[in-house]
Amino acid sequence: MGKRRTPAEEEEAVRVSNAIDEELRVSRAPLAYSARSDPDHPQREREVLRRRRAKDVKVMLLGQAESGKSTLQKQFQLYYSSKTLDEERPSWRPIVYFNILKAIRMILDELDWQYGLGSSGDPLAVPLAPSTSNTSGSGSNSGSSTRSQPNPAWFPELSLLRNKLLPLVASEDALAAELSGGVTVSGGRSGVYVRSGWQALITGNRSWPLSENYRTAMTPRQSAVTNIVATTLAASQHEIEMMWWHPGVQGLIKSNKLRLEEYAAFFLANIRRIAQPDYLPSNEDILHVRLQTIGVNEHAFDINLGGTQYNWLLYDVGGARGQRHAWVPYFDDATAIIFLAPISAFDQYLEEDPRTNRIDDSLQLFTAICSNKLLSNAALVLMLNKTDLLRQKLQAGIKVRKYISSYGDRPNDYEEVCEYFRAHFIQVHRRKDVSHRPLYLHFTSMLDIKATQSIIINVGEAIMRQHLTKIGLA
Repeated sequence: MGKRRTPAEEEEAVRVSNAIDEELRVSRAPLAYSARSDPDHPQREREVLRRRRAKDVKVMLLGQAESGKSTLQKQFQLYYSSKTLDEERPSWRPIVYFNILKAIRMILDELDWQYGLGSSGDPLAVPLAPSTSNTSGSGSNSGSSTRSQPNPAWFPELSLLRNKLLPLVASEDALAAELSGGVTVSGGRSGVYVRSGWQALITGNRSWPLSENYRTAMTPRQSAVTNIVATTLAASQHEIEMMWWHPGVQGLIKSNKLRLEEYAAFFLANIRRIAQPDYLPSNEDILHVRLQTIGVNEHAFDINLGGTQYNWLLYDVGGARGQRHAWVPYFDDATAIIFLAPISAFDQYLEEDPRTNRIDDSLQLFTAICSNKLLSNAALVLMLNKTDLLRQKLQAGIKVRKYISSYGDRPNDYEEVCEYFRAHFIQVHRRKDVSHRPLYLHFTSMLDIKATQSIIINVGEAIMRQHLTKIGLA
C-alpha cells in the first residue's frame, strides 16, 4: 500500500490532473474558442498550434525525372498504408496495360527503322502509323544512324508478328487519353501523367485518387477502351511473347540499338500472367509501373511513433527541368528532403537536353539543393538509386569511362563504381551544404521491397529525431 499524500501533495496532483484535462480539451477544440473564457488565450492558442504543427512531417522527394521518386512514394504507401494499395489494385490494371502497349510500340518502331519492316519492299508489312506518344526512354539513343544487318530468315516471322500486333498498338493513344483525361504535355504528346488532383488530400480511409478518378470519371465509352485492350492483349499474348524473345529483338537490346524504358522487360516477360482475364496487379507490378509526374503531388500517411500519431506529407514532384520551378513554394517549411540520384544512368542523357549526362545533372541538382538557404533546416537524405540496374549494366560490359571520362582507368566493377559516385556526392555536400547538416546516405533499389522498407524505417527514425529536436519536443 502506497504512502498517504500530504494535503500539499494532493493539491499538486489535482492541479496537474486538471492541467492535463485542460490540455486535452484545448487540443481537441477548435482554435477559435472564446478568449473571454481564457485570459491566456493568445499564448495557449500559439502553443496548441505549435503542437498541431509538430505532428505534420513534410517530406519532399526530389531528383531528376525517372530517378525513382514515385516508386519510393509507393514503397511508403506499401509499408504504412498497405490496405489502400489493396483497394487500388483494379485501377492499376489499365496502367499496366498502357506500359505494355508503349513498350510494344517502341519495339515495332525500332524494327521498322533497323530492319525496314514497314517499307514497301516487304510485301508482308503494313506501315506503322506514327504514334503521338513519347517514343524513347529517358536518354535513349534508339534510332541508330545505321541500320542493323539482320538475318534475312527473320523477316517473314517478324513481319507477321508485327502486323498481328498493330491492332493492339493502335489503341495506345486512346487508352492514354482515357487515363489522363486528355492531358498532354509540350509537343502534343499523349501519355499517362500523375498530376495535381490525382492524390487524395483527405485523411482516414483515403485511396489513391487514380482509382477514385477512374471509378467516378469513366464514361461507358472510356471503360470500353480498357476492355478492348484487355481482350486484345489476351488474344495477342502468344505473339507478344514470340516477339519479345525473338533473336532479332533481343539482339537489338543487347547491342543498345533498342533502349526500352526500365519497366518493359519485366512486363513483357510476364505477359502470360498479365493477359489473364482475372488479372490484378501485384505489388511488384505496381512498383514497376512508369508514370510521368507533372507538378507537385501530395501523399499523406498516418504514422504512429511512440504512441503519437504523426501526419507525414510526402511531396512527389515532376523532375524534368521545365518543372523544377514548381518545387520552390514547398521549400520553406520542409521537414526533410529525400534526394534520389539514379547512378545507373551514367550512360544516359537528359531527354530535354541530349548534351547533358544524367549523372552530371543529378550532381548539379544536388548542389542546388545543398546550397539553398530555404532548405537549410531540413534533414537531408541521399539515395543513390537503381543499383540493380547499375549492376546489370556493368555485368553486361558497359564501360563507365566511355560516358564519364573522369572515371579513368578505375576497375569497371560494382563496388568501385558505387564508391566513385558516392565520393562525388559526398564532396558536393561537404563543399556546398549551407548548414553543415548530417547527410544520411543509402544505396537503394526501389524494386527490392524488403531492403527498401528497411531503409524507410531507418530514414523515418532519423527524420523524426531531427524533427522533434527542431520543434523542442525531444
